[in-house]
Amino acid sequence: MTSPAQRHRERMLAQATASAAGDNGAAQATGSAYELMLAKLAEDKRSLKALQSREAKIELKRKLLPEYAAWVQGVVEADQPVQDDVVATILVWSVDTGAIESALQIGAYMLRHNLQLPAHYQRDLPTTLVEEVADQAGRPGNTVNAAQLLEVGALTDGCDMPDEVRSKLHKALGLSLREQSPAQALEHLQRALQLNARAGVKQEITKLEKQLADSAKTPPVN
Repeated sequence: MTSPAQRHRERMLAQATASAAGDNGAAQATGSAYELMLAKLAEDKRSLKALQSREAKIELKRKLLPEYAAWVQGVVEADQPVQDDVVATILVWSVDTGAIESALQIGAYMLRHNLQLPAHYQRDLPTTLVEEVADQAGRPGNTVNAAQLLEVGALTDGCDMPDEVRSKLHKALGLSLREQSPAQALEHLQRALQLNARAGVKQEITKLEKQLADSAKTPPVN
């Protein structure tokens, strides 16, 4: 566990690294501090690769994330259009572990500057962010709320991606809004079906349509 002073120093180093690269017009972060972070990330990835259990991998990522928090904060605060593969990887790990607010903060920064995920990720950033958050919303122990899903949609509005991926986001939104806003939920589920005929939402659409029709027939209580 690092001390507050160490975390502050790391945040300042990250800011300085990103700012220096941005001032020099560099597209990629460089420098000894960044190289040390990359080396740590490579070692942690090896530890993750040694695990076969997805649950165990997620628990290890959750344990490791605080060790990167100061660096990520410094880079995001510098707000420079500089590619940092450490920060990009932590975005994905944050979604994996349910740290959605952190993922959205990093995602907003990266999307603002048109930054990319590391080359070994097969999907681009907008597609990955939408699909991973939507998938996370459908898992047991879901930690994703409707406001966060709406933010993902706003952040990636206009970004090109497969219709099936965008459908997943609308499905997740529809399911999350069923209780508080059935009419809005229905709209999202219908949009999910438009984008992907195999979205698996027809039953929920039928339920909501009946619920809304019944509500319309019910006289108001005086």
